[in-house]
Amino acid sequence: MEHTSILVVDDEELIRESLRLDMLDQGYAVDLAANGEEAVARLDRQYNLIITDLIMDGLSGLDVLRLAKERRPEQAVFILTGFGELESAIKALRLGANDYLLKPYNHDELFLCIARCLAGQQLQQKVRLYESLLSICSECKKIRDKEVDPHGDARWISIEQFISKTIGSDFSHGICPECYHSKMTELNDMIRHGRFYSAP
Repeated sequence: MEHTSILVVDDEELIRESLRLDMLDQGYAVDLAANGEEAVARLDRQYNLIITDLIMDGLSGLDVLRLAKERRPEQAVFILTGFGELESAIKALRLGANDYLLKPYNHDELFLCIARCLAGQQLQQKVRLYESLLSICSECKKIRDKEVDPHGDARWISIEQFISKTIGSDFSHGICPECYHSKMTELNDMIRHGRFYSAP
């Protein structure tokens, strides 16, 4: 998958290389780390996914998970281990692991999990994009506020209210040249056709 980068962390060279070749075959960009320290040193780079071994000398996979989440709470992390203890799985999930897989990994299962993870990331990106857009009524030009009313319904406020609330600016009203000419043309047309009368 283009532009998808994965960091593989494992102290066994055979596992690292096997994962690297499988990932490259699927079109992913892959970086390798032979231990937790190397992985943490690479956390300045943003990866779509980190796949880390659990048991390693020095920093463990749980340490890598915790530090990665501290750096970027939305960072996706899979724990891959030959040790299937329930306690370590629960701890990994509590720390925010997205998945927990056993060695030897099943190729199809691993890539199904990766596909689900990446699809979830794309959905989250779309949600964040939609949340950043302003909803403006095409008729009255009111803006949907991010706050809701006491009944939980969306509040629609004027542009003036929105600007004042958002940036705290006060402003005066005027009329631009285009609107002035348009209104004057409309007024003159009403006078010509007798649709405008002076008050008695």
